[in-house]
Amino acid sequence: MTDSVSSTPIQPAQPTAPELSDKKLTALAKQVHLWAAEAGFQECGIVDPDLEEDANQLHQWLEKHYHGEMSYLATNTDKRRAPYLLVPGSCRIISVRMDYTPPAFSSLKVLNSPEKAYIARYTLGRDYHKMMRKRLTQLGKRIAEAAGNMGYRAFVDSAPVMERPIAQQAGIGWTGKHTLILNRHAGSWFFLGELFIDLPLPTDPPVEKQHCGSCTACLDICPTKAFTGPYELDATRCISYLTIEKKGAIPEELRPLMGNRIFGCDDCQLVCPWNRFAKQTEETDFHPRHQLDDVSLIDLFNWNEAAFLKRTEGSAIRRTGYDGWLRNIAVALGNSGGGKEVIDALEAKRPHCSEMVTEHIDWAIKRLSDGETLLSPIQLK
Repeated sequence: MTDSVSSTPIQPAQPTAPELSDKKLTALAKQVHLWAAEAGFQECGIVDPDLEEDANQLHQWLEKHYHGEMSYLATNTDKRRAPYLLVPGSCRIISVRMDYTPPAFSSLKVLNSPEKAYIARYTLGRDYHKMMRKRLTQLGKRIAEAAGNMGYRAFVDSAPVMERPIAQQAGIGWTGKHTLILNRHAGSWFFLGELFIDLPLPTDPPVEKQHCGSCTACLDICPTKAFTGPYELDATRCISYLTIEKKGAIPEELRPLMGNRIFGCDDCQLVCPWNRFAKQTEETDFHPRHQLDDVSLIDLFNWNEAAFLKRTEGSAIRRTGYDGWLRNIAVALGNSGGGKEVIDALEAKRPHCSEMVTEHIDWAIKRLSDGETLLSPIQLK
C-alpha cells in the first residue's frame, strides 16, 4: 500500500564463486519452489518482467488523479517501469504469495452487525511486512548458499515495486476486475512479496488468461461505487483509502456509505466466486488480536491514545494514527443506528478530540438524532 516501508538491504554476491551452468540453474530453480514452500509461502514464481504496458496504464490512472493523496505513487516512475534499477545488478524477481485468511471469522456477521467494528481481514493480526520480509530474506540466503554467487534483496509492499503485474507475469494469478490478483486455487486472500536476485534462473510461465468471465460482482457490491469500470479503481472513493490513506475530513457524501468499516474494506473480495477456494492461514501471526474480529464500536472508541498505541503495536492499524482511528469510528457510530448510549459516548469524547475528529462526531450525533435509515444488510448470492 505504501512505498515508505523499508526493504532489506542488498546482500552482496560472493565475487569468487564460479558461474553456474544452465543445467545447474534449472535444478536450482526447481529447488527455489520447494524452499519457498518450506519458508511458508503457498506459491512462488520466477520472472524477468516487462512492465512497460503496466507503467503506461499507471501513468494514465495518475493523470485522472485517482490516487488522491497517495503522492508516492507518482514518484520513481522510472523504477516502476524498470524494476532492476531498484537493485542494480539484479536480473530476476522471485514473486511469492502467502495466505492470510484467519480461521473462524465471519465477515458478513460483523458487517451486518452495525454496532460492531469491521476491520479488514488482512490487518486483524500482526503486520505482515516484517514477517514476510524476514522469510524472503531467509529464502534469499538459502539460494545464495546453494549458488555460491548471488546478491538478493527482499521487498514486501515497499518501494516503487509494481507487485501485482510482477505476480501475474510470474504465474501467481491474473488481475481481477477489482484490480487484485486472483488465483484459481486460492482466490485473492493473500499477500505478495518479491525477492530481487542477480542470478539468471529460468523463469516460470505467466498467467495469460483472465478467468472472471462476465461476472461483475466485485464492481456491483462496492458501497461507495469506487470502480469506474472493470480493472479501474478511483481510490479517492475507496473505503480502504478513506480509512487509511486519507488525511483530514472524509467527504460527507461518502460517510453514510461506509457503514461500520473502520479500517479497510473487503466487500469486493467477499463476493468474488473465486474466494470459495481460499485457504485459511496457518500463520498464527495473522490470527486476530485483541478480539478485533468481534468488538463493539463503542469499546474501540473509548480507547485513549495510550491504549490505541499499546493494542495496535505491531499492527498495520497504526498507519491511520489515533485521530484517524477516532474519525473512522465516529463515522461508523453515526451509521450504527444506535440510541442514547452511542450519542452519550460521542458527546463524552468530543471535548478531548481534535477539530477534525470533532467535525465527524458532530456529524454522527446529528445523523443519529435525525434517525437516518441504515443501509441494507450485505448478502451473498
